[in-house]
Amino acid sequence: MANAANLNAVRETMDVLLEISRLLNTGLDMESLSICVRLCEQGINPEALSSVIKELRKASEGLKTSENSTS
Repeated sequence: MANAANLNAVRETMDVLLEISRLLNTGLDMESLSICVRLCEQGINPEALSSVIKELRKASEGLKTSENSTS
């Protein structure tokens, strides 16, 4: 019974974090947010993680832009 209660608490927490994420327009879906939370729980610096995500988004946009200009 305690395991089910713990699972419900985790789901509630993730739902709240997802809502906060949406309010802040982070663009993270539930899966991405879960990965970020797990990385932070493992000791990854949240600011460094944020910087990496921003850089990956810039690189992705750059690739999309270059693909569109060559088409």
